[in-house]
Amino acid sequence: MSKYVAFNNDTALSYVQELGQFFPTDSELSCYEFGDGNLNLVFRIQDTNQRSIILKQALPYARCVGESWPLTLDRARIEASVLQKHGKVCPALTVKVLHHDSELAVTILEDLGDLAILRGELNQGQTFRQLGSDVATYLARTSFYHSDFYLSPADKKALVQEFTNPELCSITEDLFFDDPYRVHERNNFPAELTEQVHLLRQNSTLLINIARLKSKFFSSPQTLLHGDVHTGSIFVSQNQTKFIDPEFGFFGPIGFDLGSFIGNLLLNYCAHNGRVAEAPRRRDLHTYLLNTISTCLQVFEQQWLALAKEESRDLALQAPGFSEQFLQEVLQDAMGYCGTELIRRTIGLAHVADIDEIEAADKRLAVQKQTLLLGEQLILNAKSCRSTDDFYQLIISFVH
Repeated sequence: MSKYVAFNNDTALSYVQELGQFFPTDSELSCYEFGDGNLNLVFRIQDTNQRSIILKQALPYARCVGESWPLTLDRARIEASVLQKHGKVCPALTVKVLHHDSELAVTILEDLGDLAILRGELNQGQTFRQLGSDVATYLARTSFYHSDFYLSPADKKALVQEFTNPELCSITEDLFFDDPYRVHERNNFPAELTEQVHLLRQNSTLLINIARLKSKFFSSPQTLLHGDVHTGSIFVSQNQTKFIDPEFGFFGPIGFDLGSFIGNLLLNYCAHNGRVAEAPRRRDLHTYLLNTISTCLQVFEQQWLALAKEESRDLALQAPGFSEQFLQEVLQDAMGYCGTELIRRTIGLAHVADIDEIEAADKRLAVQKQTLLLGEQLILNAKSCRSTDDFYQLIISFVH
């Protein structure tokens, strides 16, 4: 029988004290729960000398729905393992795992308390010069070193099996590719969007593209994905970027993580139209976000192709020109998945504070209309792009 029990402040503190490996034995410790996560409990345990750790425990259900939506606790093992695998190839940008207990679905992590969650910072109009290149580096390195270009077939197949994550993949499959394109009780949007949503759902060309993106999500185990790259899964300061929360990790299409990140920057871009009244300030934020997207695309391509040239191990995949052709398709996928992120965050179950916290209803609605249209157009036009510059120009053409 499983020994699982959901922690509270006292039991989390007792657990850490029993482990006895993170603080001096005579330390006076305190513990409190924080965060607004939907799938987990998160506690900070600290001593009087400001040493601290984070204890994260998976819940057996989604908080936003309740116990009627049960979730596997095995996702805690997957999350810790993804962090460890990604941390080996990109330690500077991955939160460090200090301890994991699969039976209790507990992971202890380094405390990133001196950093801030990216979404909140962007919503406050903060900018981070290194963000685009850091995210590109993380995505390029983690995707290359867990791909067929680098891993042996036997090692890759073993990892695909180890990181099979059907329950959480099912959530993604429903929320990204199914719910927004049909009537479903999980969807959430204002009545004023009904006509635009109806037209979107009647667009047969769009639906074929959604089917293609979902089919690739189903059947293309190209690399070990983070699986949930949004601005709430990234901690930042002016000098550091750290990725957290890869519990949706699995082997899937490389473009998915990249597209999800760019989609979240575009959600923030559109949201500033309703958040920032002063045109010069809004223009500066828009310029920053577009430059970050451009940098991310360019650095991702440069680093991925450099890794493919220098470290590919499979002889056939070293054929001249193949890595460029492969990456072009990855970037096309990314633009498609970017579009699905924009649409599902606008009319699906899980919205973003960037938009939902716009106080004026008319401004919020205008932003929602823009994100729906932008998402649709990115999906429809992704396959026409052949280079990172094409993708950037595609984005520019629909945000201005």
